Amino acid sequence: MLLWLTEYLSGFVGGFAVFQYLTLRTMVSVVTALLMSLLIGPVMIKRLTQAQIGQTIRDDGPSSHFSKAGTPTMGGALILVILVITTLLWGDLSNRYVWLVIFVTLSFGLVGWVDDYLKITRKSSEGLIARWKYFWQSAFALIAAIYLYTAAQSPVETTLYVPFFKTVAIPLGLGFVLLSYLMIVGMSNAVNLTDGLDGLAIMPAVMVGAALGLIAYVSGNTEFSSYLQIPYVAGAGELAVFCGALIGAGLGFLWFNTYPAQIFMGDVGALAIGAALGLVAIVVRHEIVVLIMGGLFVLETASVIIQVASFRLTGRRVFRMAPIHHHFELKGWPEPKVIVRFWIITLVLVTIGLSTLKLR
Repeated sequence: MLLWLTEYLSGFVGGFAVFQYLTLRTMVSVVTALLMSLLIGPVMIKRLTQAQIGQTIRDDGPSSHFSKAGTPTMGGALILVILVITTLLWGDLSNRYVWLVIFVTLSFGLVGWVDDYLKITRKSSEGLIARWKYFWQSAFALIAAIYLYTAAQSPVETTLYVPFFKTVAIPLGLGFVLLSYLMIVGMSNAVNLTDGLDGLAIMPAVMVGAALGLIAYVSGNTEFSSYLQIPYVAGAGELAVFCGALIGAGLGFLWFNTYPAQIFMGDVGALAIGAALGLVAIVVRHEIVVLIMGGLFVLETASVIIQVASFRLTGRRVFRMAPIHHHFELKGWPEPKVIVRFWIITLVLVTIGLSTLKLR
């Protein structure tokens, strides 16, 4: 919206033309989302506390978590509202990818909101029935995947590129729909599984989002993409504005979510942010790279799969508790130590992922 306004005003005052630069709009979106989060956050925490919208703690979880019962949850709604508003303010609303990422973010956020609402009203850690949650996630993911496939304007947009190799490109055809579906649903649930400690999920999501924003910018620029020998995707650069908004909203939320948390993200935030990251990775054709950068999310998901498979097949547990961050808690690591060390791991993985832009 403001992009159109500044474009109009530039006809009268030349200085407004600077807002046509994608880099400036991305940086402004970070600041806009951050300030909105810091201003609205305290008000939202107060309202959620008054409404007694508090977190329900699992009975089989670490005993140290029982003190968190009653902490305001559904704070992810704050992230989503600010994320969408900021993107609408500074993004190019004629860009199809902008509207698609907003659709995926809000639709998965709706699934998470219903799940959180049922947990609160039932005063139980059991929310939306798993099969219904998966059904709606699948439905929204397939809508996005099919749209991307049918609206593809070049073979590049449906080809799988392997990092570290210049010439390895696999045309997917209809397989692109399956890959996109798996990426969106998989990343959505992976971030949700990671969201078990104060600030554990949001900071890695911000790091991965920042890296994807950079990748989106260079992928949508003909000169940079040619120099780096990465696929050029017309229009993908505008997703940098969305990623900038995610950085600002995420950091603003972390201000209140850092240990000891004043508010929790809930499924409404975790499911939506994960799905959005998966979608951006698909659009910029860096699915494998995002799995490297989001290795923490992959590890958390793998620990749950391994734990369940091992218990069903052998009757034994591999970890003391899954997801794996609870395993380290039960080993005696203080919660802040688990969180910061997992952040460090993510920073290293993001650095490795970004190195693939040049190492080809």
